[in-house]
Amino acid sequence: MNTTHEVFNQAEPLVDVNLFAGNLAMHDALRFNAPGLDTAPLHAVGALVGSAEMQQHARLANVHTPQIKSHSRLGHRIDEVEFHPSYHALMSAATAAGLHGTPWALASGATHTCRDAGPPQGAAAPLGGSEPHEVGSVGAHISRAAAFQLFTELEPSTLCPISMTYAVTPALKGNPAIYRDWAPGLTARAYDPALKPWHQKAGLTMGMGMTEKQGGSDVRANTTEATPDGADGWGQRFRVTGHKWFFSAPMCDAFLILAQSPHGLTCLFLPRVLPDGKLNTVRIQRLKDKLGNKANASSEVEFVGATAWLVGEEGRGVPQILAMGTLTRLDCALGTSGLMRHALSLALHHTRQRKAFGKALIEQPLMQNVLADLALESEAATALSLRLARSFDLAAYTEYEAVMQRLLTPVAKFWICKRGSHFAQEAMECMGGNGYVEEGGEGVMARIYREMPLNSIWEGAGNIMALDLLRALRKADAAAALAHELAPAKGMHRAFDHLAATLPTRVEEIATEVEGRRLAQDVALAVQAALLAQTAPSAVFAAFCDSRIAGEWGHSFGSLGASADLRAIIQRALPQ
Repeated sequence: MNTTHEVFNQAEPLVDVNLFAGNLAMHDALRFNAPGLDTAPLHAVGALVGSAEMQQHARLANVHTPQIKSHSRLGHRIDEVEFHPSYHALMSAATAAGLHGTPWALASGATHTCRDAGPPQGAAAPLGGSEPHEVGSVGAHISRAAAFQLFTELEPSTLCPISMTYAVTPALKGNPAIYRDWAPGLTARAYDPALKPWHQKAGLTMGMGMTEKQGGSDVRANTTEATPDGADGWGQRFRVTGHKWFFSAPMCDAFLILAQSPHGLTCLFLPRVLPDGKLNTVRIQRLKDKLGNKANASSEVEFVGATAWLVGEEGRGVPQILAMGTLTRLDCALGTSGLMRHALSLALHHTRQRKAFGKALIEQPLMQNVLADLALESEAATALSLRLARSFDLAAYTEYEAVMQRLLTPVAKFWICKRGSHFAQEAMECMGGNGYVEEGGEGVMARIYREMPLNSIWEGAGNIMALDLLRALRKADAAAALAHELAPAKGMHRAFDHLAATLPTRVEEIATEVEGRRLAQDVALAVQAALLAQTAPSAVFAAFCDSRIAGEWGHSFGSLGASADLRAIIQRALPQ
């Protein structure tokens, strides 16, 4: 072999590792939010998503993107989307891990006592307090959240229909007859991609359709019409005519949509296959050519007299369907946290192996600053997103957790997702040109970078989240709840104490709309700091507060102050 072709100083790919075992930030966040949680399933998920086999499936599903098949070879209208087998392998793995509707099945099962860790120990318990409660399988949502975050490290596109199934399932209770028939399939750990009637399938998935060309986030501008068409065992039936501009995962078994009925904007259940086995008249016009999220099919569709059934109260479609937004926004925060963690792991793995100027990149002081800074951001994102997930287990049982859920959902979705793109760019730079290419293990970083903007845009961009935060502040005593959430870190850092002292007042006064983003940012940073004070080593907490709150930080990652213990922060973040 020609000596110029000898390969050296190249990093081996990060494969066949357990992505949960080495994630100390996640371990500590789970111990804090769900002490005693059985983590054996998470170890299994971590090994699965870190395997070379599944990473190959992730690559293939993104290289061989979905294709629309409007007609069969005989000319029949079929409106199907064809996927690469690797897509189906990923969907099977995600449903087998229970990332879709499984928590709703668990929530109706056995009960056990779980202490709500909301308010700090010893403090007066506000809004319902922190006494033990007998609740349905507490931990189901946070366990699912951790697994969802881990799966995102493998492949996020397939999690779109998974997340929608998770969000839609409880909303179906607005039609008890449909919920009775569909809930077993929506919560089953099975995947069946065939277009068949619901009663012939072991597993079901669901999506939702709200966005139209003229409306975007303003769903009240929707023009799709729903005409009454009698009633049957599933209740009030409608004929739907109209369109949806973004209709993700069109191969789901059914969708919740919004349409204008005689009594106003209404939430409807629209299956792809009708109970008699005939295809519903959902016409897929084209698939979106997106920046990222390549393995998932996002479409434009038209409804041509499609059959749908009422869910909830006619004319009350917006509150009925937007309740699902809270759950999908949780998944946006979890998904970006997972992408951050994997980008960090790839950067750390690469810089441990790659040498420059006589030593490994990870030993270079400037690189250490960058890596430590990224590690802080990743751990803070994990801490906040899993804290939010805890509220979904407990909000039905304590008013305090219900308030924190309303408060933290827009905050986590806004701040974590807003930080994602900048984070991915810096992590990619740690790998240089190797991170920019689209092939091999390095191509994962390019895929992460393209994916990052999605979670910030989907289910409400930054301005929508800021407005939702302001609305949440008007509904309950958010200032008292926030003060109790921050109390455990009081006295541990001067800059944090100042922020914690002033923030509840700002919340109580309710900032003007133009200040909404700044308020969301400051609430996020304060809660992240309080969580790190309770779950992370002192080096992590101190560096986070010095940089993010005290201002000892530049305008790019890698500008931590000289007092930061870079080595300790990096050591904690290293993958297995």
